[in-house]
Amino acid sequence: MPKSPQQNHLDPRQPLVVDTTKLPRQPGATRALQRVVPAPADLGLELIKVPEGADLELDLTLTSVSEGVYVSGHVHGTLTGECGRCLDEITEPFDVSIGELFAYADSTTEETTDEDEVGRMQGDLLDLEPVVRDAVVLTLPANPVCRPDCPGLCTECGAHLADLPADHSHEAVDPRWAALRNLSNTEE
Repeated sequence: MPKSPQQNHLDPRQPLVVDTTKLPRQPGATRALQRVVPAPADLGLELIKVPEGADLELDLTLTSVSEGVYVSGHVHGTLTGECGRCLDEITEPFDVSIGELFAYADSTTEETTDEDEVGRMQGDLLDLEPVVRDAVVLTLPANPVCRPDCPGLCTECGAHLADLPADHSHEAVDPRWAALRNLSNTEE
């Protein structure tokens, strides 16, 4: 049974949509793609992400293969967020690899794979956003830290443990025994 065509059409003016018109449909033909694009919304997790509109540097190679276009290379950018232990701000660079096949419409790959297994081309256009999103988000830590040995915050006063003396402590007195403690201080 033939698959229904995709209902949404790609807009070639979108930053992560690539026009492959200049890439010959001969297996082995390649074209370099280097561009800086604004990051899409929601590119990250709750505590760490690429801010919307921040620069994403694409350093990719488009390779024509018999079934479509294979896109490989790297995406670079900057992550921002907060430490999961001390809540300090985190800003760090990232570099992720991508490698994805985008199948031509009506190719054998389209007939033999599920719709979500392989990227699909719409005419000469392909959409890199899902590939970039998967590559970036899957490498992010669920609980980012500002440094590997971050001690976090004091559970009693909320101060940064790294800024407190080594003997910092809070005397926890059970309220039921508080009266006895006061007795021992008055009998001296």
